[in-house]
Amino acid sequence: MTVERAARPARVGRSGTTERRGPADLPFRFADRDLVEALVAERSEPDWLLAERLAAWSAFDALATEPNRLYTPYIDLRSAELMDVRPYVRTAAVSTAGSTDIAASAGSRTSGAGVVPADADGLIELHEDSVMAIGLSAAASAAGVVLETLGAALIRDPEGTRTLLEGGSGLPTNDKFAQMTRAFWTQGIVLRVPDGVRLEKPIVLRWRVGAPQRALLTRTLILLGEDAGASLLEELSPGGPEIACAAGETVPQALFSGTMELTLGRAANLSVASIQDLGPRQIAFHHRHALVGPSAGLHWALAQLGGRLVRSQVDNRLVGDGASVEQVEIVFGDAAQLFDLTSYTTHIGRDTTGNLLSKGALKDSARAFMKGLIIIEKSAVGTDSFLGEFGMNLSKGARAVAIPSLEIDQPDCRRAAHSSSVGPIDETQLFYLESRGIDPDDARKFIVLGFLEPVVARVPMADAQDRLRELLEAKWAGPLADASAA
Repeated sequence: MTVERAARPARVGRSGTTERRGPADLPFRFADRDLVEALVAERSEPDWLLAERLAAWSAFDALATEPNRLYTPYIDLRSAELMDVRPYVRTAAVSTAGSTDIAASAGSRTSGAGVVPADADGLIELHEDSVMAIGLSAAASAAGVVLETLGAALIRDPEGTRTLLEGGSGLPTNDKFAQMTRAFWTQGIVLRVPDGVRLEKPIVLRWRVGAPQRALLTRTLILLGEDAGASLLEELSPGGPEIACAAGETVPQALFSGTMELTLGRAANLSVASIQDLGPRQIAFHHRHALVGPSAGLHWALAQLGGRLVRSQVDNRLVGDGASVEQVEIVFGDAAQLFDLTSYTTHIGRDTTGNLLSKGALKDSARAFMKGLIIIEKSAVGTDSFLGEFGMNLSKGARAVAIPSLEIDQPDCRRAAHSSSVGPIDETQLFYLESRGIDPDDARKFIVLGFLEPVVARVPMADAQDRLRELLEAKWAGPLADASAA
């Protein structure tokens, strides 16, 4: 049985009108102790999980919306209208497709192989708070890979799941939204790849969300053993067709708040590609946190296209000697979209390497904040790290802000550098292409799509690459594509 919890009414001022919110004021009211207790009661969760949720809620309640000691925070949540949003409280562990018990199927690691595409080693598809499909290829199952929901993991292996969750070590303690998801999650994914197992094909994680006035909070935990290897393809898209409404009315917004918590063992290698194409009424908060062990390598390729307001934060902690991370995140924004991107990379081990790149192409009145910080601790001798942030404004009303930062406590570095730029399409590039007979509109298109190509090339499945290119083409072909000439 699903228990729905009514939202509190919007805050009303003395004059009887709804109070205006500041840019950093939260756009929702559901995050309180009552919700924690409702979540625990719905699934009869153990006492340790109640204590874990309450500790996270206390941290969430005390933290600032965006703390940063290096620059004035850039944040604007005013376009999110979530005061009437109702969070899910069911922790789903049952598939709606055939009523398959996901806990049992995940334990055997063989059920559901028929749902896996031929070019993948695993698939889990979730629609709102329901599990639509889950399975592993025969090769992945035989190798001991585990793919299950977090609710199923609590049933199948309560003590092992307690080790994963208790104390919140997989998430930063100073981030308000990460602690919110830690406190109020209802759905999640667990992927374990054992020592020495290297999957040849990607695991697909597919989210379908966007029901009006609903909030889905999720956690995804990925654990790779020593010398393990895997690739992930995460897809976030609308759960159904766009909802029509009468003249003068607007469709209520929805909230998706998700974490991805990665742990890479010695010499492990993981590639993560994400295609986010959520609906125009979707508010999305993403937090990705990685602990990278000795000689391990992590590769991010993140594409942000949809949503009304998107906050994406990536925390990379290179804890082992010789650890490395490569990260590319792109944004293509139009209409009144707002993308708030933050990247933190902390070098702790010796001889670690980081290469981070954020790129945004914006038209209409879209905005993007690209914020990054490289931290080189005293122990991080021999660090090589670079951070680049680049915005391309295609319309007069578009705005990008790039804020790269460095904090260096160890002078013995191979490289510690950052770079940034924001501006229109380069006129010299346009001239070069036009001088070779290319139409001016086509030239602008080639430059913009080429600017965003670094993520497309890193998507692990050919059909997903094609889909991403089609999404980028559709963005370009929107009503104000020709505004780049202004």
